[in-house]
Amino acid sequence: MYAQMVDAGPERVRPAGEMSPEEQHFQERIDAGIKIEPKDFMPEAYRKTLIRQISQHAHSEIVGQLPEGNWITRAPTLKRKAILLAKVQDEAGHGLYLYSAVETLGVTREQTIEDLLSGKAKYSSIFNYPTLTWADIGAIGWLVDGSAIINQIPICRCSYGPYARAMVRICKEETFHTRQGFDIMLALCRGTPEQKAMAQDALNRWWWPSLMMHGPADSDSKHSAQSMRWKVKLFSNDELRQKFVDQTVPQAEYLGLKIPDPELKWNPERGHYDFGRIDWDEFYNVIQGNGPCNRERLRARIEAHEQGAWVREAAAAYARKHAQKKAAA
Repeated sequence: MYAQMVDAGPERVRPAGEMSPEEQHFQERIDAGIKIEPKDFMPEAYRKTLIRQISQHAHSEIVGQLPEGNWITRAPTLKRKAILLAKVQDEAGHGLYLYSAVETLGVTREQTIEDLLSGKAKYSSIFNYPTLTWADIGAIGWLVDGSAIINQIPICRCSYGPYARAMVRICKEETFHTRQGFDIMLALCRGTPEQKAMAQDALNRWWWPSLMMHGPADSDSKHSAQSMRWKVKLFSNDELRQKFVDQTVPQAEYLGLKIPDPELKWNPERGHYDFGRIDWDEFYNVIQGNGPCNRERLRARIEAHEQGAWVREAAAAYARKHAQKKAAA
């Protein structure tokens, strides 16, 4: 669902004079729009950047099931229940695609999952907020998935082939998720005054975290410049955030909802909406593990991993037995 990269340390863009001949040829291929494949030469820093980004993305898809999953049994109609169940299943599939993509970089799925469970690896900060009402499910689809799709569509053109190809199907499914969320908000806004108030309350709580989803401001992002040169990402965090605001404000106006930002206004000179300052202290506090649901989310993943141990063991035993029979034949 979500490709929010968490910066782990400063990263300098190396000039051509500091590159080896192999690295220069690698950069020339990227500049020419040629996809990098698993068996191709790649700098170690490029490989590590991809491992960090793709694994964070995969973890976000898996953890992202939790805020919505607890509303499957409480959805207001059977139709809504079926739609939400399908959506949560989609997110599980997205995680599997992405874990498969990261495995092509020489790291095992088991290791990436262990990094998540130990707290070493991060996932999108947005999933550490609670879903208090049914309107939150609409807000997640409309705002969170809407923010994610803006991040993800460019990744379909990123330089690493397995990641780019995985994102094509993911983006098609995420588009439906965004429509599902907007449909929930539209139904609430056309309902009773109490239902519309519930939709407004959800927007109030999810708006700023959705802006934070695009990652730190460009001035504070330690990886953006190099990642953009490698075409791991094609647009800066602030560019993507601005696109999200410009796209979403008219949708909120159509719903009859008010964006919770007194500084929000259209700037005709820029041709974009100006918006207020993001609370980056909150963003980094959540990333560091102090969000409303950080511990709850991680505990749920650890428990699910432990309870599923017998399934993994059985699958591994079956695979060994099958391999032995094939070898004997």
